[in-house]
Amino acid sequence: MLLNRLYNFHWIDGREAARASQSYLGGLDTFLTSNGLKAIVNLRGAHPDVAWWRYETQTCARLGVAHFDVTLNSRRLPLREMLVGLFDAFDAAPRPFIVKCAGGQDRTSFASALYIVYRHGWDALERAQGQFAMFPFLHFPRTHQRWLRQFLRFAKEQSKGAPLADWVRREYDPAIFAKWLDTNGFAGTYNGIWEPWKPRAPR
Repeated sequence: MLLNRLYNFHWIDGREAARASQSYLGGLDTFLTSNGLKAIVNLRGAHPDVAWWRYETQTCARLGVAHFDVTLNSRRLPLREMLVGLFDAFDAAPRPFIVKCAGGQDRTSFASALYIVYRHGWDALERAQGQFAMFPFLHFPRTHQRWLRQFLRFAKEQSKGAPLADWVRREYDPAIFAKWLDTNGFAGTYNGIWEPWKPRAPR
């Protein structure tokens, strides 16, 4: 289907979960229904004042498709609560669901990789890392996006075999991840730790 090509659509795990980009060119209703999708996990966060978010949520409401907002940033390391929100969305989303960011390349690759390990355990790590492939997923990371592929390697080492989501909920600390990156040859592959946008101070 043309919309699948336009929106970088791929199944992640059988017909249970899929990945894609933002539906900038319209046709979201056709895209969702033709693929039988019952939920969207939006990795760009809630933006009620922005047209794409209103279009997406209104389309989902009209079709009876569940919609979940999760905030991730491809250049800044995630806080624990951001990853917990992602796992909560994985649990709550009706199947099949789709994860999407802007281009379906970076944050979507990260979330898709986490989903595979979350769903199948550490034995699926190699398959999960395949979600960062340049082709067909178009993941061409820039300098400050190269931490994305290293996260699961760090998580496996730190978790000592515990399930990914359990470790994240109990122990994950982005400052420790930053130190791990710096001491394992990945300094400069991230642009700090995520922090909420702050309003500009009045002049």
